[in-house]
Amino acid sequence: MPTDDDLPETFRVTTDEQLRAVSNLTRHRIMAVLRFEPATITQIAERVGVAKGSSSYHVRLLERAGLVKVVRTRKVRGVTERYYAMAARSIELPDPGDGRADVLMRHAVADLEASPADGERHVRMAHLRLTEEQFAELGARLQALADEYRELSDPALPDTSLVFALFHPGKPEQAGGDAR
Repeated sequence: MPTDDDLPETFRVTTDEQLRAVSNLTRHRIMAVLRFEPATITQIAERVGVAKGSSSYHVRLLERAGLVKVVRTRKVRGVTERYYAMAARSIELPDPGDGRADVLMRHAVADLEASPADGERHVRMAHLRLTEEQFAELGARLQALADEYRELSDPALPDTSLVFALFHPGKPEQAGGDAR
């Protein structure tokens, strides 16, 4: 079975089929299950909370798009059991383009909303005014911090999601010329 070191660092989503595959919230959650360790269709279904048939359907679409792959098989009572894993350590999505929703952020918000209300969360939004150099430095520091903690991740521990977005907001549209 390939180790994490054998995986390519990044899978770049470039085709419409790949983009459709990652755009679905259930498939996003399946990829989160497979991020740290291989799993069977049954294990994926249990962890994501979907029917086994639904899990199989979504995994086949992810596999066809090249995002997940079979990394091990074994015979169980005459049936071949397949273990699936991510095809790369991370996935890079294309820029969503003007006026289109960012898939990653949409899924992150859905996951945040589905997380236990009584669980510990750290959510913050800050409006900053930065030079281009400060902007680039902050982006690099955030990425380095995320990479550092990804290296510390232990599959035996509970899942934790970290999402950040550093961007220059666009000018707000004025509805019907109303400038308040």
